[in-house]
Amino acid sequence: MEPVTVIGAGLAGCEAAWQLARGGIPVILREMKPQKMTPAHHSGDFAELVCSNSLRSDQLENAVGLLKEELRRCGSLIMACADEHRVEAGGALAVDRYGFSSAVTERVRNHPLITVEEGEVTGLPEQGQVLVATGPLTSDGLFAAIQAMFPERESLHFFDAAAPLVAFESINMDEAWFASRYDKGTPDYVNCPMMEEEYRAFWEALTTAEEAEVHGFEDKSVFEGCMPVEVMARRGYDTLRYGPLKPKGLPDPKTGREPYAVVQLRRDNADGTIYNLVGFQTHLKWPEQKRVFSMIPGLHDAQFVRYGVMHRNTYLDSPRLLDRYYRLRQEPRITFAGQMTGVEGYVESTASGWLAGTELARRLLDKTPLDLPQETAIGALALYVSNESVADFQPMNVNFGIIPPLDHRVKGKRNKNAELSQRALGILAEYIARGDA
Repeated sequence: MEPVTVIGAGLAGCEAAWQLARGGIPVILREMKPQKMTPAHHSGDFAELVCSNSLRSDQLENAVGLLKEELRRCGSLIMACADEHRVEAGGALAVDRYGFSSAVTERVRNHPLITVEEGEVTGLPEQGQVLVATGPLTSDGLFAAIQAMFPERESLHFFDAAAPLVAFESINMDEAWFASRYDKGTPDYVNCPMMEEEYRAFWEALTTAEEAEVHGFEDKSVFEGCMPVEVMARRGYDTLRYGPLKPKGLPDPKTGREPYAVVQLRRDNADGTIYNLVGFQTHLKWPEQKRVFSMIPGLHDAQFVRYGVMHRNTYLDSPRLLDRYYRLRQEPRITFAGQMTGVEGYVESTASGWLAGTELARRLLDKTPLDLPQETAIGALALYVSNESVADFQPMNVNFGIIPPLDHRVKGKRNKNAELSQRALGILAEYIARGDA
């Protein structure tokens, strides 16, 4: 059997390659790292996490929690490695980013049906099955080749940002404390409290700090789910206090009262030596990040091991170009996966890679498609991305709004979401019992 060429060894590409090989399909995995790096990447390993080390909520009352559980039950490589390298983060799934990427890289490289070829790909193969998962930072040469296939359509883009990292030993724990909101789970977050006058000074400094130049950047072009903290602050004095700096459920153990605002830091590696500032994606100039973020109590002498960065992410007009299997409508031998399709988030990218790889393997083996329904999170995401009736297409995190409602009323949002998850997992169980997933 002719091998499938998978271009890109991010989360989506590795998941797709794994599912193809799992189905007995040989794969040639093309990856330009480490020969050529993107502005956002620092390691030569596959599946490198950039924006955050968090894969978000692990609870079934949350849509991304459901998506992760579906992937686990479907044999996802990415979820297996994430669970093996998780670090404590309350009700969320966060991972040691280096251990996680290393594990994915090792498994993919050692699979007998996957051949890794390093070096930049500047054009699409003219024959054979191709799965493109090069991410939102696709190199200029390859993206030009992709765009040339449909010149009548403009490429779409938004701006994404990553949060800074600090050394734990440089955090003043006399001013901060460990806790999770509402004491949920284990006390995994470092919490830095702010009094009203401290918050006001911080907010004023943040909203007037000097930003790095990013070509074409405007506040309206940012993705809502990864908004720079200074952009959020400019929306109003209290916006941060109702967002990432929300003090609810985090009483200061010294006073027993909730502070005016709280900055949280989450462990970034298994050793607990590096922490990231939760919700502090930014594109401030690096000296400004040092000046402004050092105003946070507990971080006055913080050692920044990585400053926040911002980059332009490009994605396809997927509702007009792709079908529910992430195949190019006009040339079905070409499949896409990951953030370049407009799914947003690590778990969502993984889900698109799982579905694209699984469905392609079934097609090559002359099996009927899975066609996971909209009631499942994996199916709902694919159907949203390929829905031609979506007029103003924007990158989308998975959410219960794209899943059909229940046929009966349930009191309470969390109870309703839990039932939606149970319905989805019940449907998926039927597929698994038949040996389809």
